[in-house]
Amino acid sequence: MTPLALHGTGRATGFSEGSGRTLLRLRDPADTPSHAADAALIRSTDHAVMALLQGFDTFVAIGDSEPGSGANGRRVLLDNRFSHLTPGDILALDVPTNRVRVLWRSESNHNSFLVTERCDHFCLMCSQPPRNVDDGWIIDEIYECLPLIDPSTKSVGFTGGETLLAPDRFIPLLGAVGRLLPHAGVHVLTNGRAFSRAAVVRNWAALQHPDLWAGIPIYSAVDTIHDYVVQSRGAFDETVLGVLRMKDAGQRVEIRVVLHALTAPRLVETCTWLARNMPFVDHVALMGMEDTGFALANHAALWMDPLDYGPALTDGIAVLSEAGIRTSIYNLPLCVLPEGVRPWAVRSISDWKNDRPDVCSSCSAAGRCAGFFTTGKTKFSRGIQPIAEPVTFLGR
Repeated sequence: MTPLALHGTGRATGFSEGSGRTLLRLRDPADTPSHAADAALIRSTDHAVMALLQGFDTFVAIGDSEPGSGANGRRVLLDNRFSHLTPGDILALDVPTNRVRVLWRSESNHNSFLVTERCDHFCLMCSQPPRNVDDGWIIDEIYECLPLIDPSTKSVGFTGGETLLAPDRFIPLLGAVGRLLPHAGVHVLTNGRAFSRAAVVRNWAALQHPDLWAGIPIYSAVDTIHDYVVQSRGAFDETVLGVLRMKDAGQRVEIRVVLHALTAPRLVETCTWLARNMPFVDHVALMGMEDTGFALANHAALWMDPLDYGPALTDGIAVLSEAGIRTSIYNLPLCVLPEGVRPWAVRSISDWKNDRPDVCSSCSAAGRCAGFFTTGKTKFSRGIQPIAEPVTFLGR
């Protein structure tokens, strides 16, 4: 299993000397370009001819296709690993190095922008290990990307690093998202500590976005366990204060609990604490661990077969459901879950890093299963097996 290619090296010609990082929006060669970033997606010689007739002067060709030529023609050749690209996708091309990154996939429901690689946590299972780098340019690039996205898009996510390390820059960006993508639900992953500051919550709430969510982790009801998992003393207290301030301001909050050997054994206690102290949160996600990044380095301390925390998952969901808290299970294949909690499971793993092994080919529930991460080194539960009977879902 390999992730979908979202970055790599191409071959770019025809770009002006001194060109740096350039955004390209892929278009059908039969369309008419309407923006300076528009580039015809070429898969054949006929496509190249058609694109020239339509007035394109930028071409992105896949595989052995001839990218075309013409006055001031800019050409990018990508290998067949990028054959999944479609019109509407947005690429960032670093001209000096020929490096290409896919920023947006028009046919995906899992588009997220990485806001920064910096973070004030060093979570033991972090799938995107933080780096102390100056990457403020990323927000500028997202601003540049937003007008290129179909305004009818239904969802967009933001992740990090810690998205709210620079709230004075990030929150205005969310305002731009609301204006340019008025139909999109917005989900922001954040450790929530910035919300302990009243001004940050006030500015967030002032956006008055109708479908803006903050996904905030609380890994344990025990403050020292949470702080140990995130490797930051005092994180629990600031996170809880942030959640309380956000809900006091009427904002949508999702609590996220990643399940591994340090958190799963006390899951029922954590769910009970949430039910008693935060019954007003909008959603709780109980999540399987992505075995990549820091999770690989800490594998021996973190790995726990989901079969072994199945009873705790059953009891935890019962507690949350009785409290009236909307709850879902993310990132865990159906066959490792107790039958009683399978209706709470969601196909949550992003399509670009989601696959399933051959053993799943005869499973009656394969089309509704979360599948498996293709990133890192997948550790398979001893419970992986096809499901013979259909599974009823809750429609989350």
